[in-house]
Amino acid sequence: MLACGLAILYALFIWWFSTGAILYLDGLPRQTFPVTILGMSVLAAAGLVALHGARNDMSSVGAYHAFTGALAVWALNEITFLMGLITGPRRTAMAPEASGFARLIGACEMILWHEAAVLVGFAAVAAATWGGSSALGPETYALLWMMRLSAKINIYLGVPHAPIAFLPEQLRYIGSAFRNSAMNSFFPLCVTLATVALALMVERAMTTADEGVAIRFTLLSVLMGLAILEHWFLVLPLPSEKLWKWGFKSHEDLQQHKSFPDLRINGSL
Repeated sequence: MLACGLAILYALFIWWFSTGAILYLDGLPRQTFPVTILGMSVLAAAGLVALHGARNDMSSVGAYHAFTGALAVWALNEITFLMGLITGPRRTAMAPEASGFARLIGACEMILWHEAAVLVGFAAVAAATWGGSSALGPETYALLWMMRLSAKINIYLGVPHAPIAFLPEQLRYIGSAFRNSAMNSFFPLCVTLATVALALMVERAMTTADEGVAIRFTLLSVLMGLAILEHWFLVLPLPSEKLWKWGFKSHEDLQQHKSFPDLRINGSL
């Protein structure tokens, strides 16, 4: 029980800290971006090394290595996107009246290269763990990918609280693909399925006698639970930005020296 409790605290901390760190870094002046990308690339490479080393380690230590290694690879995808390095062929906002198929194509064009990079990242994680007995690395990465894609679809279809505040200056044009509306019909389905998956993970973590397996499913459970929480942030009036007030500090400093254009959210399909 203590081991699982420590795993919960570890997963919560790394989620909170890594999110805040990425927010802080993508809000810094652009001349800092190359150094950040280099550092994150080294971190992702270390993550792949850790994944490869833990591919046959079914212990609790191996679980931590695999989980953290997958998160390091994922973080590189996040930072290259948020810094505007790998996004998509479209780098301009859509017209407010864009709707239907044209709006869908425009939204996809904004993130196309990023989604391809996420796929490359998954291939790298799979290659690093190929032939091993531990699947935690690919499972962690796939869970992040699936739940992030679900969030993107919900934001596109329409949610009451689109995460405008989390868009850095260089990605503000992507807000034109957001739709501010009441909860869409896809939201209950994806949250229900995710909650069922979470219940199964928790049940496995609580019933297994193998500590390594318990830690594995505890880490995945926390990650899934946090992903579900992030979905609820989209529809409930919760001040989620306050969780990372320190991460937004760089954005606030940058705003003191620049004036941003108004961001218009498309309200029609």
